[in-house]
Amino acid sequence: MLSAEQTLALIKLAQEGDEESKQKLIQENSPLVKSVIKRFKGKGIEYDDLYQLGCVGFLKAIKNFNTDFNVKFSTYVVPMVIGEIKRFMRDDGEIKVSRAIKSLNLKISKFIDNFMKEHLRKPTTKEIAEEFKIDESEVIFTMDSAKMPISMYATFDEDSNKGQYLIDKFIQDGDDNLLIDNISLKEALASLDERDKKIVLLRFFRDKTQSEIASVLNISQVQVSRLECKIIEKMRDKLKENI
Repeated sequence: MLSAEQTLALIKLAQEGDEESKQKLIQENSPLVKSVIKRFKGKGIEYDDLYQLGCVGFLKAIKNFNTDFNVKFSTYVVPMVIGEIKRFMRDDGEIKVSRAIKSLNLKISKFIDNFMKEHLRKPTTKEIAEEFKIDESEVIFTMDSAKMPISMYATFDEDSNKGQYLIDKFIQDGDDNLLIDNISLKEALASLDERDKKIVLLRFFRDKTQSEIASVLNISQVQVSRLECKIIEKMRDKLKENI
């Protein structure tokens, strides 16, 4: 495995046109590229094509990388690879979801939100089906359709004449930095052991109290409090490594 110094030296040579250095970087970072493209499997693009797109994004990362970015090269690579694949999907592989399905999915989402506020739990598929007088299979299909990749330039308003696109909903300033921050956070979470991940999931993603977590893990609330402090410190140190 290349050290940070060796990687930077190879990047500099590659940027000067050294093909051998480019190939060395691709070879060393192939596992990273493969790990990124895994999330796009089953989206209608052959694996070999995904890998080729990933390599194109990787080569662009080499070309554009600058130490002034204050991020690890591997952290910079990820959004470049993702961006290249999403660009291809937008231009050549867009999956269109009908307006009727999108409209129904929106209504279902609103129903779920209201149901959770009133009943403090998610409705079952059967309850959703009864509310909208449709089959349970149709509920599942409609909700799954929302997970399909669609173009960033698809309109999200019922009145498409308004000319508003999905991409307009994202923050324009500092967008790349936000993406890199999210990737760094995921790397920090991945470095935790299973128990610590579970504590983070319950505490910060499911809004459980320390007492509730203690009950789940069969330990005391004081232990949860101490572990939480250690986990936060550990993640803080990990994030600093990526800066």
